[in-house]
Amino acid sequence: MSYDYILSCCTYTDFSAQKMKELDIRYICTPYMMDGKTYYDDLGETTSYADFYKAMENGAITSTSQLNQDEFAEYFRELLKEGKDIIHVSLSSGLSGVSNSARLAIETMKQEFPDRKIYLVDSLAAAAGLGLLMETASDLRAQGMGIEELYNWLEDNKLRLHHWFFTTDLTYFVRGGRVSKASGFIGGVLNICPLMNVSNQGKLIPRAKIRGKKKVFAEIVERMKKHADNGTQYSGKCFMCNSACEDDAKEVAAMIEAQFPNLDGKVQIFTIGTTIGSHTGPGTVAVFFWGDERVD
Repeated sequence: MSYDYILSCCTYTDFSAQKMKELDIRYICTPYMMDGKTYYDDLGETTSYADFYKAMENGAITSTSQLNQDEFAEYFRELLKEGKDIIHVSLSSGLSGVSNSARLAIETMKQEFPDRKIYLVDSLAAAAGLGLLMETASDLRAQGMGIEELYNWLEDNKLRLHHWFFTTDLTYFVRGGRVSKASGFIGGVLNICPLMNVSNQGKLIPRAKIRGKKKVFAEIVERMKKHADNGTQYSGKCFMCNSACEDDAKEVAAMIEAQFPNLDGKVQIFTIGTTIGSHTGPGTVAVFFWGDERVD
């Protein structure tokens, strides 16, 4: 089906290239570095996620850089040449400056294409949370929602999208400065699995220090009970993602499916992509769902 406007994002969604095609979402690939060499996250097309995480487990050093204004301008220019308007949904500004790069490029595009509309949504989301937001936007567009209405819907509802996650390996959180070396050492010795979420400012916030995987599994389900629309009667979609710990993700998914009988389909599990995975490393599991508005 052909639409009169384009949905766009960067490759932070944890979706496959095939799924993005099915949803008719356009995307720009984001850069990451491994052992000093630059690669682009093309949704697993060039480097499989299994190979990526295996390299990290074997000691590869990873980092990321953000797309700049000129790269976004080139990307948007090619889309606008198709004669369609655009909604571009960015990674949370609380996690990266990439949203600002997109904003600056859009200002340039408005001068080059004064008859075209181009909207920027700071998702305040990441990973499969951004994926759930994009899939919902695609569904609403398919139902006939126009560009202005969809833009307003995204702005009005993006804080209802919850992100809860934990890690069983603090190595990369310490390396990236998100956890102190002392806390990382103590956490490793005591088998601490930090429970975190994304705040209403789109920032990564530690919420609890939980000892042992089984306890953190139970606690993340409790957070979903507390915050999901209609509690355990939640009837929306639930997405999950993981970084090389699919068995843990499947165990949490089974717990969610058992306690939320009205879910819209099974819990969908994705692999964390290479750019975000460069910061989490192996051992992270995240849960995403629609609920009450994030207020802190």
